[in-house]
Amino acid sequence: MTDRLSGTPVVVHLRSAGCSFLLECPAEQLPIVRHWGADLGALDAASARSTCLAGAAQGRLPGELDAGPAALIPEPWTGWMGRPGLLGSRQGRNWSPRFAVTTVRVDGVEAAGYTEAGATTVEITAFDAESLIRLVLVVEMLESGLVRMRGRVINEGEEYELSELSLYLPVPAHAVELLDFSGRWGMERQVQRQPFGIGTHARENRRGRTGLDSAYVLHATERGSDFAHGETWGVHVAWSGNHRHVAEHDSTGIRLLGGGELFLPGEMRLAGGEEYLGPWIYAAYGDGLDRVAHRFHDYLRSRPHHVSPRRPVTLNTWEAVYFEHDQKRLVELVRLAGEIGIERFVLDDGWFGGRRNSRAGLGDWTVSADVWPHGLHPLVDAVHQHGMEFGIWMEPEMVNPDSDLARAHPEWIMAARRELPVEQRTQHVLNLSIPECYDAVLEQILAILAEYPVAFVKWDHNRDHVEAGVQPRAGVPGEHAQTSALYRMLHEIKAAHPALEIESCAAGGGRIDLGILELTDRVWVSDVSDPLERQRLMRWTGQLLPPELLGSHIASPHSHTTSRHHDLSFRGATAFFGHLGVEWDLGDTTPEERAVLARWIALHRKHRDLLHTGTVWRGPDPAHGIWSHGVVAKDRTQALYEIVSLTWCTTGAPPHARLSGLDPQRRYRVRPLVVGTPPGGFSPPAWWSEEGIEVPGAALTHIGLQVPVMHPEHSVVIHVEQVG
Repeated sequence: MTDRLSGTPVVVHLRSAGCSFLLECPAEQLPIVRHWGADLGALDAASARSTCLAGAAQGRLPGELDAGPAALIPEPWTGWMGRPGLLGSRQGRNWSPRFAVTTVRVDGVEAAGYTEAGATTVEITAFDAESLIRLVLVVEMLESGLVRMRGRVINEGEEYELSELSLYLPVPAHAVELLDFSGRWGMERQVQRQPFGIGTHARENRRGRTGLDSAYVLHATERGSDFAHGETWGVHVAWSGNHRHVAEHDSTGIRLLGGGELFLPGEMRLAGGEEYLGPWIYAAYGDGLDRVAHRFHDYLRSRPHHVSPRRPVTLNTWEAVYFEHDQKRLVELVRLAGEIGIERFVLDDGWFGGRRNSRAGLGDWTVSADVWPHGLHPLVDAVHQHGMEFGIWMEPEMVNPDSDLARAHPEWIMAARRELPVEQRTQHVLNLSIPECYDAVLEQILAILAEYPVAFVKWDHNRDHVEAGVQPRAGVPGEHAQTSALYRMLHEIKAAHPALEIESCAAGGGRIDLGILELTDRVWVSDVSDPLERQRLMRWTGQLLPPELLGSHIASPHSHTTSRHHDLSFRGATAFFGHLGVEWDLGDTTPEERAVLARWIALHRKHRDLLHTGTVWRGPDPAHGIWSHGVVAKDRTQALYEIVSLTWCTTGAPPHARLSGLDPQRRYRVRPLVVGTPPGGFSPPAWWSEEGIEVPGAALTHIGLQVPVMHPEHSVVIHVEQVG
């Protein structure tokens, strides 16, 4: 292989689903993205090169550096004064590499000159002969228009300490606002907006999991963008450990979005011949936040291992019994669940070891003989007799100090020194990168899965990683190895039990990213099932994931986390638009409540093919405390919408709710779906009737429906179906 690409720069234009990605690969520096955004149409070689040239010209004021554009991995030698994409050294040497491109391959074939393609893969290899570092960059345009990219660093010299590898994409000057997320327990994905000002907006996460306060998807948008309008560019780092999202705006006007894994000090040391492969960085463009979300949803649904739209309705026992595991009571709960149409019964925390409360037992994954003298077989048999699947809760990455495992192997607890880190929830993190620890944990899990026909595991992760060191190696950082070991363990479990579904739960929604979603089948959106909070949680978690991956349960009238009270109509309608479940002690319900709950379950089962394959639309919202959202079939023949009253309407009459996503050229019949009693304070509008009303699609899109009068914290569900 030569050390430099010869001839004129290679230019590659990728196009798919209304998006273009124009990449210029000169020999003397790393690839430059000349356009990422709306489709440019078909280009010939001359027009592609002129497009690159048109975007490359930059005026310089006196005293400014003669700097070039930022590359996929910005390099200091080019005059880039912002955050470098690659940081590392050999004890202070070779800290500023200068890469030259050696080969460019498009779909595995070496490219020269100009190439235009659809959804395909571009691989660029570059080498710095002085630092002896080889770099391999992979950029993929997916069928959905989503772009993903990752880098591989190969050390061909002495030991090299890699401090950072982040990839960046440019956004235009009219992307003047940033939108990302923050949060805490029970309040995940709190949206935040701010101007895209000069400097670095860095969201760094050192929690060892994606984080309850995760940036989630970092967007740059036009001013005033919303779900329906405004050019928007978003990036997501698909890594479940420490990571960073970055928006960079330098004084010359360059604006970048990107990110990568975040290393602890000295964590990534590469001996000669060793390499590091970074996580995928996903990038989505669209006109409005909804269309950005569609890129992610379409990609996830295109995967061969994606879940079936016929998601089994699930009952989870946590808020029903907590740690009070009594066989008779749970078998009765199974009976009641079977009667109302539940399809999967999940036994939550408390079934193993000395786990009678949250302070003991984690790490001892054997069925407690004290609570279950005959094992879990009587419960599992009852679940199967009522036609349901059996699921179980586990937290395999954690350990209580009060456990047989911790007493036998205290050196398996992650720590940076001899003293243990700060406790959280009376538990610590097991170091899965220690082979003996990994094997012991995996053996216990596989033993449970071998003894019982488990269809579903709720895999929890309830504390942040603090001082994540490897004790047998004097506390050296072990965060990257821990995340890699988790991925490997999940892969082994899935290989042994291909039909098993796994839910990613982490104190609620603390581990939701596209890395963990390669190995799991749904997420627990939040530990809060209060429908008022869930309206926001489902809305914004949907910026990355489609409804069928969002665990969404109907809980008790009195919320266990917020102490609010809500009618079943609001709880049912809110949970209806995800992967439906129940988080409620059915033994504490009336026959009338169970009858209404059964109707919600039946309605969801009737419509789940639509809910779990359709296109999600979250705007435009009406005004004055009213939200609306819906799911529209891919062929636009039918749709389901929810109209939500969050607060008192500030005007005399509620506004109109416009229904996005319908075909303006068709006619639709609009019917309310009423389950149980109407919402509180309900006053029906003129169109409200069981027979429904026929309305042109254009009218529903541009005028909408008069919103019913409702008390705050109530909602209605509407079914729209094409006529003729």
